[in-house]
Amino acid sequence: MKHRITRKEDLNAADYLIEVEASMVAERFLPGNFAVLITVPRGERIPMSIQKAEDGKITMLIKKLGKTSVELDSFEVGDSLEAVIGPMGNSPELKRYGNIVFASDLVCGHAENYALCKALQEIEGNHVTSIQTFPTKADIYPKKELSEAFCDEYYLTTLDGSCGIKGHYTEVLKDLLDEGKVDIIFAGGDIPALRDLAGLTEPYGVPTIVTVRQIMIDATGMCGSCRVFVDGEMKLTCIDGPMFDAHKLNFEDIINRMAMFKEKETRAMEYYNKKILPSVGFT
Repeated sequence: MKHRITRKEDLNAADYLIEVEASMVAERFLPGNFAVLITVPRGERIPMSIQKAEDGKITMLIKKLGKTSVELDSFEVGDSLEAVIGPMGNSPELKRYGNIVFASDLVCGHAENYALCKALQEIEGNHVTSIQTFPTKADIYPKKELSEAFCDEYYLTTLDGSCGIKGHYTEVLKDLLDEGKVDIIFAGGDIPALRDLAGLTEPYGVPTIVTVRQIMIDATGMCGSCRVFVDGEMKLTCIDGPMFDAHKLNFEDIINRMAMFKEKETRAMEYYNKKILPSVGFT
């Protein structure tokens, strides 16, 4: 079954949005789930965060980072993907938490920010705050793709101060923590920033759930490449996550494992740019 692209838009110079027909994924999607895409026959399996699922279609936010995500950006509306598999991973419990903050600073986190804020705000008794961080004003997504519409409070920050509040989401979050306005935090995006977030929130005793985006090969628990350690116990991001208690994660191991694949990713991109590599490879 081919999956037709029904919408595709640039979000900024590096990130883009893609909507595809995937009715079986859309009807079972819950915030926090992800999909695995295969762009061409015998192509790489790449995990992508889902922003929303409507009318038999799923929308994903993607960064042009490696070979396959760059290649996918060449697809147009009307083209089809070889496969869309999912929903994969586990959604957090959708219930009354009280004062909720979702913070994000990269594309995968922004997708989950949108999905989870929308779902949690619909539950009586929740007060939902979103903080989204972008490098500069030029990097900010179109307003309709931000989570602002689904929040009781919304903060936009840029690292250079060119729009919104200057700084990272952790700086806004510290003020909210000091004011006692946070019962639980969800976050996604840059892994070193999530490590810093865990260090920030632990002294306050506020539960902090973060999305870990490790390299995945099959996304079914067979390869073990996406392993993480939670309180010293090995877990797999694809089937046990992708959301984990930040205060129990071994972030140094996560960061070191991410670096293991950099050389191969760089080589795959070089081959692709030289048109040496077929449509099979690394993200």
